[in-house]
Amino acid sequence: MVIPLLNESENIAVLYENLNKVISSYDNREIIFIDDGSTDNTFEILKALHEKDPSVKIIRFRRNFGQTAALSAGFEHASGDIIITMDGDMQNDPADIPRLLEKIDEGYDMVCGWRAGRKDPLFTKKIPSRLSNWLACRLTGVRLHDSGCTLKAFRKEVIKNIRLYGEMHRYIPAVASWMGVSIKEIPVKHNSRIHGSSKYTASRLLRGFLDLITVKFLLSYSTRPMQLFGIPGFISGFLGVFTGGYLTFIKFYYGVGIGERPLLMLAVLLMILGIQFISMGLLGEIIVRTYYEVLNKPIYAVKEIIE
Repeated sequence: MVIPLLNESENIAVLYENLNKVISSYDNREIIFIDDGSTDNTFEILKALHEKDPSVKIIRFRRNFGQTAALSAGFEHASGDIIITMDGDMQNDPADIPRLLEKIDEGYDMVCGWRAGRKDPLFTKKIPSRLSNWLACRLTGVRLHDSGCTLKAFRKEVIKNIRLYGEMHRYIPAVASWMGVSIKEIPVKHNSRIHGSSKYTASRLLRGFLDLITVKFLLSYSTRPMQLFGIPGFISGFLGVFTGGYLTFIKFYYGVGIGERPLLMLAVLLMILGIQFISMGLLGEIIVRTYYEVLNKPIYAVKEIIE
């Protein structure tokens, strides 16, 4: 279990109690709480839980680094073959965990929760979330109803090979899709928040949208940036040359002055933009090749080898 926390002191005891009822029968279980720079007594409560139950592990950040960083730290320190993530605000229900594990046992690499009956404000959370999910589906091709639900289960070999930055934790399925993993989504319960306050802000929505663009680039063009920059560069350059050729033709064939025509400036601008786009694509190719060669990073993902 990997659970990020930020000022959730009022929820920890009940969360642990409910969680322990569900996972106490599993062998080699561990609960990793990440204290993401809490300013209340969250850490003191976690420390007391650890002293009572050694399976409780605590990662304490020096300051607030965000949910993506907290999950990333939890993944790095998790030792189990199956890693489950959930929020620490009691809105996710631990009773759904066995259902996630059932789907993992069926052979899926990742199981995502879908808050079908979400208990959140309509205008500040539900509508922005639906917009974000719609954009994520269109840009990444991963068909999920609820990419932002933290309640998920992963096989270790999937999540250990994913590096997260910014606000990319909500797009883990999209990043993992590049590896060809099998993903299943199931409806899960969602409770109203009783204690504490929401950490969701409008700025997180904007940052998430910018990270979605990054995810789209990583999925589609991370190993071939020339196709991203080269195509618009070629189109722009072609239009510039065509326009310039047309102006040259009417200048010498009809004797029409073109020095003060706005179309001439447009032709020059299009050609310059074309050169710039293609140059950016070439630089991107050099940077990408250097990145993969220096880090010895594979451009593929192997599921198994039979010899």
